[in-house]
Amino acid sequence: MIETFELPLPHGITLSCRACGPIDAPRLVFLHGFPEAAFVWDELMQMLAPRFRCIAPNLRGYERSSSPAEVEAYRAKHLMADIKALIAATGDGPLAALVAHDWGGAVAWNLAVQAPALMRQLVIINSPHPGTFLRELQLNPAQREASAYMNWLCRPDAEALLAADDYARMWPFFTEMGGAAWVSDELRQRYREVWDQGLSGPLNYYRASPMRPPTPEDPGAMALSFAPEFVTVRLPTLVIWGEEDRALPPGMLDGLAQFVPQLDLQRVAGAGHWIVHERPALLAEAILRVCR
Repeated sequence: MIETFELPLPHGITLSCRACGPIDAPRLVFLHGFPEAAFVWDELMQMLAPRFRCIAPNLRGYERSSSPAEVEAYRAKHLMADIKALIAATGDGPLAALVAHDWGGAVAWNLAVQAPALMRQLVIINSPHPGTFLRELQLNPAQREASAYMNWLCRPDAEALLAADDYARMWPFFTEMGGAAWVSDELRQRYREVWDQGLSGPLNYYRASPMRPPTPEDPGAMALSFAPEFVTVRLPTLVIWGEEDRALPPGMLDGLAQFVPQLDLQRVAGAGHWIVHERPALLAEAILRVCR
C-alpha cells in the first residue's frame, strides 16, 4: 500500500512523497523526470517493498512539493540539496540505491559524483550522463535535432501553450515516443491532476540548465566543458536503457564506461523512454539483482 506524506526540509523546501515497505528496511529513493510525478513509481515500488523501504519524492516544482518562482532555484545545486536532505531525514546510513529516470537522473548523476557516500548503488534509467550528453549535443546534429524540444520548453509562453486544449501539446511527449499502449484514460487523468497544479516548476528545470542545443541567441551546451574527473561516478552503477528512446538514442551510451568505471549496462530492446511504465517487472528484477 502506498503512503503519502509531506516532508519539510531544513532549508525551507517541502517535498510531497510517496512510500511503501517496512520503515526499518534498506532504503531505495526514486527520482522522476519530466513531465511526470512521484506516482509513476508506484507499481515498481510495490514490487520491491517486501525487501526495501521505497520512497519517491515529487521533485521541487512538481505536484504539492514547494515550487519556487525563481528560475535560479532549479539549478542542480538546489535540486541536489533537496535529495541530500531527504536522505538524511528518512533514515540512517547510505541508501541501498538511488534510482532515477529522465530529469531525476540528471540530479542523481550529479549527486553520485559529489556525494557518493549517500548511496551504495546508483541505478539510472534512460537518463544521459552529463559527459556523453554534452558530447552528443556538441558533435552530433541528430542529437541536437532530437533535443530541440528543450529550447521550445524554455519559451516564456510554454506554460500556456502546453495547458491549452486539455494539454494537447503534452500528450505527444508520451504517444510520439511509443507510449500509446500504456497511456490509459485513468493514467491521463492522473497526469491532468498533476499538471493542473502548475507547469512553471517543471519547465524551470529546462530554463535553469545550459545543457541544451545551441540557438542563435544562446550557445547552450556549446559553451560548456567538463573535466572527466568532475563527472566521473565511482560507485557501482546500473544503467538500464530502452533502446527505442527517440529523444535519447542508444548512441548516448557510447563511451559511458569512461565516466562510470563500475558500469553495469542493461540494454532493453523494444522499450523506449517511458520504460518505467512499459516494463516495471524488468526494472524490479534488475534492481533486485544489484541490491542484495
